[in-house]
Amino acid sequence: MRVIAVVAAAVLVFAGVGRAESGRLEWPLRPPPTVTREFDAPSPDWQRGHRGVDLAGVPGQPVYAAGPATVVFAGTLAGRPVVSLAHAGGLHTSYEPVEALVQVGQLVDSSTALGRLAPGHAGCPTAACLHWGAMWGPASRADYVDPVGLLASTPIRLKPLAG
Repeated sequence: MRVIAVVAAAVLVFAGVGRAESGRLEWPLRPPPTVTREFDAPSPDWQRGHRGVDLAGVPGQPVYAAGPATVVFAGTLAGRPVVSLAHAGGLHTSYEPVEALVQVGQLVDSSTALGRLAPGHAGCPTAACLHWGAMWGPASRADYVDPVGLLASTPIRLKPLAG
């Protein structure tokens, strides 16, 4: 056990200086939109909930990639136009209803317009809303997360150790 601790300490001491990518996302609608419906994580995962956020927009408005990614789906799913992206580290984001301008396999970043916002999102209080979702891991075991918490503009707050 002591040998493992010494080896671990040596690795840390002699490790080079690393550079971490922030991994933080940008708003998919510009300027930053109003959130019309917030994230509501289902518990357990198969229960009802809202696995993303709805953002107020206008029909035809460009929808941008939230960050560097690869397009993994661009088409119609359950009668709705959807674009899905795979980001580094296992994060996936989805955007609907979006009439795609991108193709599967295409590399995108936050300056890439994925498509145009279509009207008709159920429960939207404005002319058009973008449903923006985020999840870690494969769809069969996805952990849905609030995409607003992944934004570069959202401050990181650490919880205290005690109390």
